[in-house]
Amino acid sequence: MKRIVITCAAAAALATSLFAVAHGNVTPQGVDTTGLPVLGEKWREENPYKGNQLALKIGTSAYNQNCARCHGLEAVSGGIAPDLRLLDRDCVGMRNEAKKKACYKEIDAYFLTSIRHGKVRNGAVYMPPFEGVFNQEAMWAIKTYLETRRASE
Repeated sequence: MKRIVITCAAAAALATSLFAVAHGNVTPQGVDTTGLPVLGEKWREENPYKGNQLALKIGTSAYNQNCARCHGLEAVSGGIAPDLRLLDRDCVGMRNEAKKKACYKEIDAYFLTSIRHGKVRNGAVYMPPFEGVFNQEAMWAIKTYLETRRASE
């Protein structure tokens, strides 16, 4: 019986170490935002790149290199972190356009706060802060990508 317990413990340790290696390099990868309008030092309250095709291309690449390992390929969560297709799900079905626009603006602010400052609960880091790693242009480009992945009603 001892041998089985030791073997199970060894198998669990091996599986855990393989899972950690499967995530690969967790060092944030740089995002080249060349060609995007420069946003300056003042942080925007809303995504200035909505519908910008270059921002979408840059955001797609940046998401895949930096966010997919936790939030899932194409923003479909594998259970580690929230499914980002659902980020603004409360706004999607709104019929009142003024309320819908205000809802999306509020989600933009929530997204920016989350990506800039990360998520920490009870001292545990659930998402690292990316301010100082990504510039504002890169953050909004990622949001532009996520808007194309939005879950419909």
